Amino acid sequence: MPLFDAADPAARALAPTRVLVAGASGSGKTTAARRIGQALSIPRHELDALHHGTGWVKRPEFEADVDAFSAGPAWVCEWQYDSARPMLAGRADAMVWLDVPVRVQMRQVVLRTLGRWVRREELWNGNREEPPWRVLTNREHIIRWAWRTRRAPAVRVRELLAERPELPVVRVRSRRQLRAWLAALAGGAHAQRSVSRRRSARG
Repeated sequence: MPLFDAADPAARALAPTRVLVAGASGSGKTTAARRIGQALSIPRHELDALHHGTGWVKRPEFEADVDAFSAGPAWVCEWQYDSARPMLAGRADAMVWLDVPVRVQMRQVVLRTLGRWVRREELWNGNREEPPWRVLTNREHIIRWAWRTRRAPAVRVRELLAERPELPVVRVRSRRQLRAWLAALAGGAHAQRSVSRRRSARG
């Protein structure tokens, strides 16, 4: 079962081109996906932006959009939404699992939600965070949802490993581990590009 710690030499030697980022809400998936895309020079696709239409209604084109980009040779995105997970899992060649402590995850999701509300930050297609007091009345409020689903990613990752035992999964437990792994990833990608350029020059 290729479940690697981020410090494992095998995890640092990976050179993936289709990368999924798994983790609970607030674990840092979007930031990690952006940094992975930068380290590997591959396109990043934000699933929330593809999923949410005006008024938080699911866009009817969501699955078609996911199918289109995930059929490509290189990408990184978050592993979320039930209708997209099987398609993405079947096409990925690596997964990064952000298995951060629950206290860290919940602190981040609370601070993120409050910050977006205070700034009146526009998210996707004009949507904005609900007022913080709605956490008391709305069962689907993002903070309550994050707490309720905090353990789901671990279950899904282990189920995926049973279905695809060949898929390398890099388990990341902190920002420090992520930074160190990304530095190794970027170094390996740079070395590969240098070798490719030399071969092209000789050819």
